Amino acid sequence: QRRVYRTTTHVPQELGQIMDSETFEKSRLYQLDKSTFSFWSGLYSEVEGTMILLCGGIPFLWNLSGQISGRAGFGPEYEIVQSLVFLLLATLFSAVTGLPWSLYNTFVIEEKHGFNQQTLGFFFKDAIKKFIVTQCILLPVTSLLLYIIKIGGDYFFIYAWLFTLVVSLVLVTIYADYIAPLFDKFIPLPEGELKQQIETMAKSIDFPLTKVYVVEGSKRSSHSNAYFYGFFKNKRIVLFDTLLEDYSALNKEPAEGEDGENEETKSKTKNKKQGCKNEEVLAVLGHELGHWKLGHTVKNIIISQMNSFLCFFLFAVLIGQKELFAAFGFYDTQPTLIGLMIIFQFIFSPYNEVLSFCLTVLSRRFEFQADAFAKELGKAKDLYSALIKLNKDNLGFPVSDWIFSMWHYSHPPLLERLQALKDAKQE
Repeated sequence: QRRVYRTTTHVPQELGQIMDSETFEKSRLYQLDKSTFSFWSGLYSEVEGTMILLCGGIPFLWNLSGQISGRAGFGPEYEIVQSLVFLLLATLFSAVTGLPWSLYNTFVIEEKHGFNQQTLGFFFKDAIKKFIVTQCILLPVTSLLLYIIKIGGDYFFIYAWLFTLVVSLVLVTIYADYIAPLFDKFIPLPEGELKQQIETMAKSIDFPLTKVYVVEGSKRSSHSNAYFYGFFKNKRIVLFDTLLEDYSALNKEPAEGEDGENEETKSKTKNKKQGCKNEEVLAVLGHELGHWKLGHTVKNIIISQMNSFLCFFLFAVLIGQKELFAAFGFYDTQPTLIGLMIIFQFIFSPYNEVLSFCLTVLSRRFEFQADAFAKELGKAKDLYSALIKLNKDNLGFPVSDWIFSMWHYSHPPLLERLQALKDAKQE
């Protein structure tokens, strides 16, 4: 794929009507920089993980956690407390070692190519907030999971799976209402033509829409997105302001008298028209609602939970193997949390790669089906132009090596999606 980025310096003939040479070159350089960064950050991650294993980093951190919990009055019999200290230290270590890479990606690569809208202060405030919120969720959930495994008897894997199912459903339900607003500002889409058209389209396919929000994604990045969430009769749609040509802060001049952070953020804004027109936004939403109407969301949840149950079942089979613990430096103890880490992270690694590829293939199939659904709604022409605009706004490179594309792209390449829409567009 890197060879494709390096050698494809001119717009291919089949892309001549879709992308101008300036945008093509910008997207090529952006993807080349991202590819280089991905290689080095991935290599560092592999080296770091290997050194941790070779040098006994996991048992060292476990023993350190035992010392810390012991000083707090919790002896070896309080395994769950020691596990939580271990988890806190491990995530803190990961956050610290990953910080330079995150800073470079945000303030060098994304900044260089005009996507970053964050200040350094905003970045660190955001990172600290994310860490705290993650711990507030991760530690209580992990402690309850470990407790269920310990008291669950021979069928603990069933109870553990049911617990994780409930937790995942609760998190999906509360995320957009209570967690996401901690990081971004959500405002109801103002009354007007776009909102009316969205509600009409939702009603035409019996989508139980209750609210439409706009999220200020432009404070963080100029990348754009849209999604829906909620269960049963309480569905909500969220649009990034960067998706909406009429609402994007990146298309407006900074207002006088705004706070310093916003002024500094908006001072980075490039003079370009971004986002989609109302008809194109509706076409994008038609695609997203197609995922709901065709049952893709439910199918993904079912596949995820079937996989989760299988993993817990195999964990129950393997957890008694002392050789697994000994291989990772645990000769005298078999902590449950360490068993989860060894089996889920290392033993299942090859299986997870195969599963990931299968889900990528399925995801591409779902994307084509959702495009076809939008086409049936009469949105083929607008979705066609929206896909081109979004590819341009996000500097997506439309030429790819077929093996790389097959393995990595959860969405079909742009040309394939446009070709599927072309006939209906011409009609």
